[in-house]
Amino acid sequence: MKDRQRWLPFLLINIFVSAAVTGAILFWYDRTYRQAVIPSAPINAAADANAPPAAIIDPDAEIAVDIVSVIGSGTLSAEMALVRYSGETELDLTGWHLEDEDKNVYVFPQLTLYPSGAVQVHTTAGQDTVVDLYWGLRDSIWESGEEVSLVDPQGNTRATYMVP
Repeated sequence: MKDRQRWLPFLLINIFVSAAVTGAILFWYDRTYRQAVIPSAPINAAADANAPPAAIIDPDAEIAVDIVSVIGSGTLSAEMALVRYSGETELDLTGWHLEDEDKNVYVFPQLTLYPSGAVQVHTTAGQDTVVDLYWGLRDSIWESGEEVSLVDPQGNTRATYMVP
């Protein structure tokens, strides 16, 4: 019994110091590395007068672009949609958008997919790269059983995917 009484203050100090150090590290990391969360802008062609006009795409033309998967539905940090292009020439995705049945819309920035190219669209915030784009939302949006559409700048649906 006496041994337990001797160790109790040390155990409590250890717990307090561990919690304080962990809290300090998480606070520092949050302030240093967290990306700014910017909600996706609504589709508005007149919003940016300096943006180059989107190329007119024949609505009857077959474009080999697909939404290959939507994974992590319901978990913000894991949610992402994978868009793959299997055509033989380059595909300019500028002005294209992903949308769901609830009218959540992600508008693609200036981006070109090359033959056999793919891009992942993450729901959360992050730093865009050539293969990873970040929506910048604070809540997950994809739901099981929901249909996701890939729409060209003229409003033609080019691909759909049912979230598992």
